[in-house]
Amino acid sequence: MKFALCNEVIREMPFPAQCEFAAALGYDGLEVAPFTLSERPHETGAIDAAATRRAARDAGIEIVSLHWLLVAPEGLSITDPDDNVRARTIDVMRRLIDLCGELGGTALVHGSPLQRRLTAGDEDGTRDRATACFAAVADTAKAAGVLYCIEALAPQDAEFINRVSEAAAMVDVIGSPHVRTMLDCCATARLDEETPADLIDRWLPSGHMAHVQVNDGNGQGPGQGDLDFKPILAALQRHGYAGTVAVEPFDYVPDGPAAAARAIGYLRGIEEALRV
Repeated sequence: MKFALCNEVIREMPFPAQCEFAAALGYDGLEVAPFTLSERPHETGAIDAAATRRAARDAGIEIVSLHWLLVAPEGLSITDPDDNVRARTIDVMRRLIDLCGELGGTALVHGSPLQRRLTAGDEDGTRDRATACFAAVADTAKAAGVLYCIEALAPQDAEFINRVSEAAAMVDVIGSPHVRTMLDCCATARLDEETPADLIDRWLPSGHMAHVQVNDGNGQGPGQGDLDFKPILAALQRHGYAGTVAVEPFDYVPDGPAAAARAIGYLRGIEEALRV
């Protein structure tokens, strides 16, 4: 498996410096939030994909994935009853899929809780609209050779798709091998139902789960809270997971660079222990 750092953790640095810093710490790659590269990441030419990819290559790491997809531009939604809003959102989703392929990434993580609000009194319609938006980008993901992953988020953060099982049900309805789900450890810990390792055992062998983000239930990085990541990495190893494990803290303690350094040291230590 590959360890990646979500680049917004160190977004104050220029992108080439982010790549160099992550590589020096021992990360294999970066998971990029498009809004950190441009306020209009969906517009042609707003991001120089060749230069961005070259910066990673020169530092000796990869751009493995994209996340925080719908932060910019404003006004996007996969659930809005307005057909025009959803059509614009699908256009942005498709452009970001193409961008991911241009950057050499293999996966996109669709969380974006503010852009998937429930419409009161029309909960079923809301879910149907969201599912249709995900289905609408499946062929684009196939053409780009990437996986589009629906992220389950805790109820504190999102109004629906709160469990991996809900995301997996959407995946089944869509029926495309290029639309999957993924595991966010913080979201799972906040639900306090199934453990992350249990979810891996359940959904990785089935083919539903294609990506993992690691963070503690307290919002800090792995190793900075109560969640034990050894069973999580052991479960991934047990099932032969060869994808990305992306470090995504939300609360940077004491700061972004230090949180990034602590997380990779903690995870590499577990990885080494599992080899013994």
